[in-house]
Amino acid sequence: MTDFTLSKDADGVAFVTWDAQGKSMNVLTREAFQEVSQLIDQALNDDEIKGIVITSGKEGSFAGGMDLNTLATIRQEAGDEPAQALFDFVMGGHHILRKMELAGMDPKTKKGGKPIACAINGTCAGIGTEIALACHHRVMTSNPKAKIGLPEIMLGIFPGGGGTMRFSRMVGAMAAAPVLLEGKMMDPAKAKGAQLIDAVSDDPVAAAKEWVLNAKDADLVKPWDAKGYKMPGGAPYHPAGFMTFVGANAMVNGKTQGAFPAAKALLSSIYEGALVDFDTALKIEARWFTNVLMNPSSSAMIRSLFLNKEALEKGAVRPKDVPDQRVQKVGVLGAGMMGAGIALVSAQAGMEVVLVDRDQEAADKGKAYTESYLDKGMKRGKVTAEKKEAMLARITATPDLDNLKGCDLIIEAVFEDVGVKAEMTKKVEAIIPEDCIFASNTSTLPITDLAKASARPEQFIGIHFFSPVEKMFLVEIIKGKETGDRAVAKALDYVRQIRKTPIVVNDARFFYANRCIIPYINEGVRMIAEGVNPVLIDNAARQLGFPVGPIQLTDETSIDLGAKIARATKAAMGDAYPESPSDDLIFWMEEQGRLGRKANAGFFDYDDKGKRVEYWRGLQEKFPHAEDQPDLIEVQERLMFAQVLEAVRALEEGVLEDIREGDVGAILGWGFAPWSGGPLSWLDIIGTPYAAERCDQLTEAYGERFACPPLLREMAEKGQSFYGRFAPKAKAA
Repeated sequence: MTDFTLSKDADGVAFVTWDAQGKSMNVLTREAFQEVSQLIDQALNDDEIKGIVITSGKEGSFAGGMDLNTLATIRQEAGDEPAQALFDFVMGGHHILRKMELAGMDPKTKKGGKPIACAINGTCAGIGTEIALACHHRVMTSNPKAKIGLPEIMLGIFPGGGGTMRFSRMVGAMAAAPVLLEGKMMDPAKAKGAQLIDAVSDDPVAAAKEWVLNAKDADLVKPWDAKGYKMPGGAPYHPAGFMTFVGANAMVNGKTQGAFPAAKALLSSIYEGALVDFDTALKIEARWFTNVLMNPSSSAMIRSLFLNKEALEKGAVRPKDVPDQRVQKVGVLGAGMMGAGIALVSAQAGMEVVLVDRDQEAADKGKAYTESYLDKGMKRGKVTAEKKEAMLARITATPDLDNLKGCDLIIEAVFEDVGVKAEMTKKVEAIIPEDCIFASNTSTLPITDLAKASARPEQFIGIHFFSPVEKMFLVEIIKGKETGDRAVAKALDYVRQIRKTPIVVNDARFFYANRCIIPYINEGVRMIAEGVNPVLIDNAARQLGFPVGPIQLTDETSIDLGAKIARATKAAMGDAYPESPSDDLIFWMEEQGRLGRKANAGFFDYDDKGKRVEYWRGLQEKFPHAEDQPDLIEVQERLMFAQVLEAVRALEEGVLEDIREGDVGAILGWGFAPWSGGPLSWLDIIGTPYAAERCDQLTEAYGERFACPPLLREMAEKGQSFYGRFAPKAKAA
């Protein structure tokens, strides 16, 4: 069985069809790439063939990119020379695509080649787009749901199959930046405007064939192969080009803070490649691509953001023997911001939704959240009037609990109080079917405690959403001590329906995500109390790749929420609660009425429109800046270890059952340094021996919160890595 096949019609047009065996979407393997090479040779050497159309045999999609396991396999097989093996593989791909691009034309006259067009019948990403760019003409389906792009940067690599060189030379460095550096996937109309494709058609195969039959020799010559080629916008040493690259460099550093190696490597590749001929430029791209592949950051990002994320979304941790539990009708208790967001994503997924609040006005306000969201979508042309009407019709806003009859899942999102939740649980369980699963959206209250109010604790589970629900990708599913497999399967199937990524954890205070986020915030606030400049604290975090620093994050999530959590935790833990200067500072801020962004006053001052202006100067008056500020790396390691040690403890205590969930959950849940692959991947990058040694140093300098967990100490002594010891394959063995 082959992934690529060749056929030719009566008009002399050859069709190379990509249809990866046993896969729902085309992904390119080493073997399949060689098939492409052989079929191109066959077509170019067949006098009866006038031209070639490359298309897909998958309905609605062209390609999903390279099979990323291929890169890992090459590295493993290479022994002592992984870099050389990867470079040779990449150059082999360049050779195949360059053969397509030159298409048998005379090297001097650039005549006599056979036209090659790409008929893109659906979504096209990664190497699929790079294959298309090597063709002489690209026609894409007019279906607006189809997307095309080069999203590799999102996985910690960059387009290394010639896409970086071809696209930047085609449109210039500045115009190429949004596609290459932001990894944006575009619909057909936008892709044509960006010059990723040449034409849009209802029948891309027919349009591609027509172009092939009418193509002239000049249509086959790429700009960089023509005499007198000049890079759009100017090459690096051209006055205009110089400014372009200065601007691009500033843009990359502004967006990445230097934390993501792939972005810098991509820009270096474009810059150096623009100084030489195209074939030499491809070698430069291959070298930089190999450099990135050899960086442990890229391996960690690919593993967490692609392989592990995909595995979790496909049900890697779902109980195996439970039949399909897809949700038909969901009841949402509480129409505040969280409840309204849950109702929105549920209706968006096609479910019938009952949105309940204390009175009709409050329930209607929650439903209006979906209407407002859809109205914004209509203004952007993303939502039709029919779609809006259908979605709103699926949501019943009501104060009447009787409307919950017939629900197969309840998600409670009422006030964060044990008594209030318990009362609601009892009332609702008296109405809903006996087999209905009951879930709480609590972010801090233990699920086992909440389940005490339930008559069916085996059907009680936690489903913790992150705010805003419609934008955040992660959902944390929490098992109480008595939660059964069907409840877990129900929660996982529901999360799959709303197209988010689930992690499943065992019950413990703050579960997993908040358990790690709170120390991050507390460490930042504690440093202010020590006299560290908050500018240094937040910038240190951003330079680690965090979307926001801990001080800004505190303002965004609200200071009084932090105070409430601290009081509740202290009450629950009693004498075991560790006193902290961060609590004192938070309580003081609360007393000042500076509650964060929502109050237009917090660690920051805000203008009348709610825009951050500067750090509040009253903070420095209360906590003067120390004359000697700490080293940047010292601040960064305090912020990192505060989080990763909690992740290790969560694994040690069995809160985390699967190491993959610890890393994927951290990146998607609170933006943990994506370049690192997550907290446990980061410990593998720096090595457990160094991590344990650094714990001891931080403990001596700053206190017991940095004490090395026994698991980490043991692994350090044995020289073990987390993925070496806890990866699913290792566990199975």
